[in-house]
Amino acid sequence: MRQIGREPIFVERGEGCEVVDVDGNRYLDWVGSWGPLILGHAEPSVVAAVIDAAKLGTSFGAATGAEVVLAEEVASRLPSVEMIRMTSSGTEAAMSAVRLARALTGREVIVKFAGAYHGHSDGLLAEGGSGMATLGVPGSPGVIAAQTAATVVVPWNDREAVASALAEHEVAALLAEPVAANMGVVPPEEGFLEFLREATIEAGALLVFDEVITGFRVARGGAQELYGVEPDLTVMGKVLGGGLPAAAYGGPRAAMERISPAGDVYQAGTLSGNPLAVAAGRATLAALDERAYVRLGGLTDRFAAGLRALAADRPLQVAAVPGLVTLFFSERPVRDFAGAGACDLEAHARFCRALLARGVYPPPAQFEAWFVSLAHDETSVDRTLEAAAAALDEALA
Repeated sequence: MRQIGREPIFVERGEGCEVVDVDGNRYLDWVGSWGPLILGHAEPSVVAAVIDAAKLGTSFGAATGAEVVLAEEVASRLPSVEMIRMTSSGTEAAMSAVRLARALTGREVIVKFAGAYHGHSDGLLAEGGSGMATLGVPGSPGVIAAQTAATVVVPWNDREAVASALAEHEVAALLAEPVAANMGVVPPEEGFLEFLREATIEAGALLVFDEVITGFRVARGGAQELYGVEPDLTVMGKVLGGGLPAAAYGGPRAAMERISPAGDVYQAGTLSGNPLAVAAGRATLAALDERAYVRLGGLTDRFAAGLRALAADRPLQVAAVPGLVTLFFSERPVRDFAGAGACDLEAHARFCRALLARGVYPPPAQFEAWFVSLAHDETSVDRTLEAAAAALDEALA
C-alpha cells in the first residue's frame, strides 16, 4: 500500500470474492490472500472441514491419517512426486528443498532467477521479487555475504545466462518458479522450461520447481502439467493449505527418503502437517476437479481479454495463465525482472488508488499477480473491467 501511496486496508471479514474492511467498505477482492483462496473467502466446505478437525484436536505433534490422505492426493496430481514432507510455510519448504538438493548432489551452489521470490530464508533473498521488489530491497539487512555467496542469480527467460551459470559452477540445483509470479506474471518463453530440464540433466544439477503459487492453481497438476515438464523436486504451498498455514516439498521416493528420520537430512516442525491445515487443504483440493479448472480458465480468459481490450493502443501489457493475471504499465512485453522494473510505477499506483475508490481491491504492487478464484463469476469480472476502464482513464490522463 505504501508503493501506491495510501494507507493499508484492515480487513474485518471475507465473503466469497469480496472483503469488508473495519470501516464497512466492501471490495471485490483480487488478492485472495495472495493465492491460497482459490475457492474464495469462507468457502463453506473448507470452513466445515476445519471445524470438524478442530473438534478432534488442534495439534498433536504426531502423524495423522489425514496427512497420508493429503499426500496421496498430491502424488496423484503430480507425476514427479511420490512422497512429500509437510511444512508450515513456503519459506520452510523452499529452504528444505534446497538443503535436500545439496545433500543429494554433494554440491553447494544454487542458481535462481532475478525477481523470483522463494521465501525469506537468508540464502534465497538475493534479488527477490514480490514484496522485496515493491520496496526496492535487493537483499535484507541481517543477511551476511557468506549466506548468499553460494547463490547465483540469472535473468528469467535467458538461456545463455543459464547455460553460463551451469558451466561455470558446480550447481546443486536450479530453483525456478515455472511461471514467474513474483515480478508480476511472466510466463516462460516457448521451450524455456524444456531447456532448463535438459540443461540441468546435462550439468548434473537438480531442477527444483517452486510451485507455491502455481501449484494446483494453473492446472490440476500445476505448471508441470500445464507445460509438460517434470522437475526433480517440487515446492508447494498456498492452495495446498486452503487458506491455513501449510506447505510441502516432494519428489521421488529415493530422494525424499534422505529426509530424517528415514535419512540423514534433518528437517522438522512442530506444526508441520497441522490437522486443521490438512483438513483445509483436503477440502480445497477435493473441490478442484476438471470442471473447476475449465471454469477458472474461462474466467481468466474473460478477464485478460477485457484488460487487453482496455489496453488497446495504450502503454500497457497483459500477461495471463489460468488463475493468474497481471496488467503491466509498460510499452513493451515484459519477459524478465528488468522489464518489470521498467514499468511506470506511478501510473500503476494511480490506477490502484482509483480502483480502490471504486470498490475493487487489486494487488497493490506492479510486481504481484491478480488471483482469479472460483468465487468470482462473469458479473464480478465485468464489474472489475468497468471500474478498470474508468481507473485507466484517470491513471493515464
